[in-house]
Amino acid sequence: MKFYKKKTRLDMPTSVQPMAEINGFPVRPGMFDMNGATALPAGVNFTLHTHYGTSCELLLFHKGEDEPYAVLPFPEAYRVGDVYSMIVFGLNIEDFEYAYRIDGPWAPERGMRFDKKNILLDPYAKAVTGQRHWGERQEKNYHARVVKDEFDWGDMPQSDREMSDLVIYELHVRGFTMHPSSGVEHRGTFAGLKEKIPYLKELGINAVELMPIFEFDETRNAREVDGKTLLEYWGYNTVGFFAPNTSYTAAEEYNKEGTELKEMIRELHQNGIEVILDVVFNHTAEGNEHGPSFSFKGFDNKIYYMLTPDGNYYNFSGCGNTLNCNHPTVQQMILECLRYWTVSYRVDGFRFDLASILGRNLDGSPMDNPPLLKTLTFDPVLANVKLIAEAWDAGGMYQVGSFPASRRWAEWNGRYRDVVRGFLKGQNWESWKAAWSIAGSGDMYGGYSPDDNTTYAGYNSCVNFLTCHDGFTLYDLYAYNDKHNEANGWGNTDGSDNNRSWNCGAEGETEDPEVLKLRYRMIRNACAVLMCSRGTPMFLAGDEFGNTQNGNNNCYCQDNELSWLDWRLLEKNRELFEFFRFMIDYRHRHVIIRKKLPDAVCGMAPIHAHDVRAEITDLPADTQTFSISFAGYDAARGADDVVYVSINTYWEDVTITLPTLSGAMHWYLSADTYGDEQGRYTYPEKDEIRVDGTYTLRPRTVAVFTGRQMKN
Repeated sequence: MKFYKKKTRLDMPTSVQPMAEINGFPVRPGMFDMNGATALPAGVNFTLHTHYGTSCELLLFHKGEDEPYAVLPFPEAYRVGDVYSMIVFGLNIEDFEYAYRIDGPWAPERGMRFDKKNILLDPYAKAVTGQRHWGERQEKNYHARVVKDEFDWGDMPQSDREMSDLVIYELHVRGFTMHPSSGVEHRGTFAGLKEKIPYLKELGINAVELMPIFEFDETRNAREVDGKTLLEYWGYNTVGFFAPNTSYTAAEEYNKEGTELKEMIRELHQNGIEVILDVVFNHTAEGNEHGPSFSFKGFDNKIYYMLTPDGNYYNFSGCGNTLNCNHPTVQQMILECLRYWTVSYRVDGFRFDLASILGRNLDGSPMDNPPLLKTLTFDPVLANVKLIAEAWDAGGMYQVGSFPASRRWAEWNGRYRDVVRGFLKGQNWESWKAAWSIAGSGDMYGGYSPDDNTTYAGYNSCVNFLTCHDGFTLYDLYAYNDKHNEANGWGNTDGSDNNRSWNCGAEGETEDPEVLKLRYRMIRNACAVLMCSRGTPMFLAGDEFGNTQNGNNNCYCQDNELSWLDWRLLEKNRELFEFFRFMIDYRHRHVIIRKKLPDAVCGMAPIHAHDVRAEITDLPADTQTFSISFAGYDAARGADDVVYVSINTYWEDVTITLPTLSGAMHWYLSADTYGDEQGRYTYPEKDEIRVDGTYTLRPRTVAVFTGRQMKN
């Protein structure tokens, strides 16, 4: 190591000057509180930390090469506490990639797996190399690239839309537009999704939930089954938490990674659509003790992962390892990561995969007040960001309705999915739970607050869904009694067996017109109930036009036509799309479905369940037909907002009575999933049909009524 004795002649645009030279590179101690690699006017600042490691080297690579052209050991003087930091002067970020090597004890039985031969990816890397081309690993090891952020967001404000006002559309970035029928120029990319924004606006959704877009290696565990290459398509094995998936871009973005994603987010925002990211902080792609060591294991295995007493990995994620989320070091990384995506990408929310893991202690036991959840709940940068928990994990912890979140987090309502699925297909013993769920799951998320006229916390705590990426599509839910996952190569043993599905009389594809008619009615039933349930609705992309996965309920490895949306179905099932569009718009127009309002003038209770006769508000335990009413005074409209949703899961006609409305108000039919003689299922306000006293619900049908002043 060579020390400078006088000021150099380097053309330095700042007062920061090198103090020494390492292997020909001028250097000085860096900015210890700036994690990752950051471009400076005079060079690049590299900062990392390791508690149990004993020494560290910075490796510089030419683009695409496996052997470093420079190795720079960090001097001990460049270490403060557990943090190493060094500014390397004169580096052009376009000329190199970087990684680290860390030395330390090899003692797996004590949780330490240091090996100086391992080339390690920076946990704070803003871009990961070798991942540009989908399905190809271009490099033997992961390297990082320094990113220069010059994106101009202008004066776009952060969304102030409430959680309860969202209609969430879950999609896979690649699968959304990869099918040739998508009609976009840049298939399978962020740019391709941006091309579909007019479609999203037409549908009426105002939030997209993107399945993982952090850098992941889809070639991990690649295999051949029946002549097809199966990949880690979904992306739930994260490689880098701060880096966007470069294979999702239409063009190369060397050193400006994330630009296309930001352009997509900006245009979504300009069209009134929020962006929620599905994030996976419960495990990484390093797997268990037999998996690779390319990042966290080499920096501090004992800190980043939950380990058994003999040094092996707890597996509460079902994917080989479990992040030790409540260790302060891991907490810091997660917080910095979420802040980064909030500030640099203007993301509106995060859905946390297997979020119950975030509340486990070092030994895997559940914590009463997990520090990570508390930190995220009260962080000022994340104050207006939506936080959504998948409130269970693969280790058996199930916290739907009890996620420890200080009333700040929303939850994927797993009970809603299960009991409403069951009730709609005719499991009448689910009726009470189904009624509670449609009414907002107040039994789980809290009741009415006597001193609150507008809302209560529970309304923002509940994300209602019947379908998501994990399980059957909505079409398959009513086309298959059983999963058909043979294409995954596991002998149909993977995927859930608890689907609560019904094939309507024929397993899989059929030409039987009565079966098909019933299937599409069941889909409309599901849509109508979901959009008329209190809580935030979410559905899977393609459900609105009958997309199918041929009965596969676990398409995690299917990067092909099985998972890609077939947009030809949009025209084939245009009628179904129009029904979804109507019901989404209906929800937007009726605030009372979404939240509590001041008491209605017409005398109806704010929310109630009703038997076949509306005046009976105690449901029989095994009823197959019930209604839910929502009523309140909408000051913005200067009128009562009253909605009555009636559900008949019986296989015969059922005649119901409707509640009596005061004054000049009457009931009008807005939707009937059975359809009339003209083939209509929906009735815009100008075409609504007045209903007096009683109404006959046809078999397995949902009807939606609106109370309003009598029309002239």
